[in-house]
Amino acid sequence: MKKHLKRIAAALERMAPAPLDAPDFDAADAFVWHVEPDRLEPVAKVNRVDLALLIGVNRSRDTLLANTLQFARGLPANNALLWGSRGMGKSSLVKAVHAEVLAKGQSLKIVELQREDLPSVSRLMNLLRASQHRFLLFCDDLSFSHDDQHYKSLKAVLDGGIEGRPDNVVFYATSNRRHLMPRDMIENERSNAINPSEAVEEKVSLSDRFGLWLGFHPCTQDDYLAMIRGYCDAYGVQIDDETLRAEAIEWQATRGSRSGRVAWQYFTDLAGRKGVAIS
Repeated sequence: MKKHLKRIAAALERMAPAPLDAPDFDAADAFVWHVEPDRLEPVAKVNRVDLALLIGVNRSRDTLLANTLQFARGLPANNALLWGSRGMGKSSLVKAVHAEVLAKGQSLKIVELQREDLPSVSRLMNLLRASQHRFLLFCDDLSFSHDDQHYKSLKAVLDGGIEGRPDNVVFYATSNRRHLMPRDMIENERSNAINPSEAVEEKVSLSDRFGLWLGFHPCTQDDYLAMIRGYCDAYGVQIDDETLRAEAIEWQATRGSRSGRVAWQYFTDLAGRKGVAIS
């Protein structure tokens, strides 16, 4: 009998695990949320670039920095959606702004949440709500397919349900899509539904819940070259302007695109050829 009771107790514990112990938020300024089991893993060194090296996004940079500083100082701030062209520094800007806030003497923790872990967000929010720290909850490359129900979990982050979003949490997301879903999905919903407007409204209105929309668009060639020159100056890579221009333009031609990511990839190759470490 005891053996059966122990098996039942173990099964119940697996179904309803014990509450997660409060993490040591003083261990780091950055954390990654994991599930199965739930845990916040501290990140000793965040992979990011200096805010000054992000070229061509001045307006978005200033707006996001001001919003984040307001939040870190305990003032009202908006959730932010950074959307637009791939490789233009959306996630880099979020991480660089966090570093800049820390450099200005403000206390702010950044917690990265994966899109596939959105269903667990209520458990994460309960952990953060109980802390005295302030948190920037960050989800990179956020988007949804036609059969994806994770967007319903995101509403808990943006609206907070009956409890409301914790005062010490703000949510930033990046996406290539302004409405977080493909245009053909929106059109299919509209064409197949009995009431087209209602069928689309719930999903499209998700992005409306972000107080800040910051758009990122393809960079000009001048900005592309300025990005690379900025990297060279910051890391001490010596190259004359004429050679840099010729090589960088050839590099972008082989990639078929021009963006901040392509600029960094060229610079990485250049630094390697010059024997300069950039870690």
